[in-house]
Amino acid sequence: MLRIERDSDGCVTRLRLSGRIRADHIAGIQAEMTDACARKILDLSEVTLVDLMVVRFLSSCETEGVELVQCPPWVREWILRERAEGAQPEPSNGS
Repeated sequence: MLRIERDSDGCVTRLRLSGRIRADHIAGIQAEMTDACARKILDLSEVTLVDLMVVRFLSSCETEGVELVQCPPWVREWILRERAEGAQPEPSNGS
């Protein structure tokens, strides 16, 4: 189960995510981030489980300027691996 706590002071939106995050939660997280705040922060300190689509979503959030704070080391490593694998060209089939 995912719990989202939202805190906004007008120029910064901080979402504290707790629990398990699955791909079907991504739309809800995105909806919570849609406001006029220039700075957006995802606090991942209480995240216990993520799936591949969530890792890719977090990576794209970071690329778009969303700050990931208190990111568990295993999630950070997975994000870095996905980025590295995404940057690799697809292997050819001998042509």
